[in-house]
Amino acid sequence: MTFGEQPAYLRVAGDLRKQIVDGSLPPHTRLPSQARIREEYGVSDTVALEARKVLMAEGLVEGRSGSGTYVRERPVPRRIARSGYRPETGATPFRQEQADSRARGTWESRSEQAEASRAVAERLAVKPGDRVMCTRYVFREAGEAMMLSTSWEPLAVTGRTPVMLPEEGPLGGMGVVERMRAIDVIVDNVTEEVGARPGLAEELLALGGVPGHVVLVVQRTYYASGRPVETADVVIPADRYQVAYHLPVR
Repeated sequence: MTFGEQPAYLRVAGDLRKQIVDGSLPPHTRLPSQARIREEYGVSDTVALEARKVLMAEGLVEGRSGSGTYVRERPVPRRIARSGYRPETGATPFRQEQADSRARGTWESRSEQAEASRAVAERLAVKPGDRVMCTRYVFREAGEAMMLSTSWEPLAVTGRTPVMLPEEGPLGGMGVVERMRAIDVIVDNVTEEVGARPGLAEELLALGGVPGHVVLVVQRTYYASGRPVETADVVIPADRYQVAYHLPVR
């Protein structure tokens, strides 16, 4: 294929996408039927169907049982601010990650001991099967699920200490830095790697998305003198939120 050529289904999808973006096909409008697409663009039923599949995978349209395919309401992305560690705040992880005084954040969490998978073990520099504390969070803003997080901490570090459970005990709900300091583990570095992928079914169910929606995944790891002491996957719906970084310049 030479530069500039497109398969017919992408050409059709591109034209319909342009109409959705410029408002010619506003939200809640029924997408032209397969027969109409076939006639208007001079394509086969297969091409018309594939074009509709593309728009559905992009999250621009949604199917309604027994009714047809409709243009989706597109939310205006809101910002999730992430910032460098600020010791003066004493903030919870959620407050540190939002870093916004207007945030109306709440969260639910559940912790349980588990065996480190091969991937988690590599990130924590432990052996697969080593015991870790796994904590799962659902973060909400004004009642709407906005972010999921799963964190793992090696029990070789926190086991049988007052901070073994991230959300319980004397420092429950405080950040990783404060909790680790309480057991004389000084966190001095954090890395974050940001990527995107299609959301897993259970993630989209929790976040109110539809199959095919893309999520942002922030893979975060805290270190103390080069040793990983916590790692986490933060999952954010890409169609509703943008991740904004505010980092101090030293």
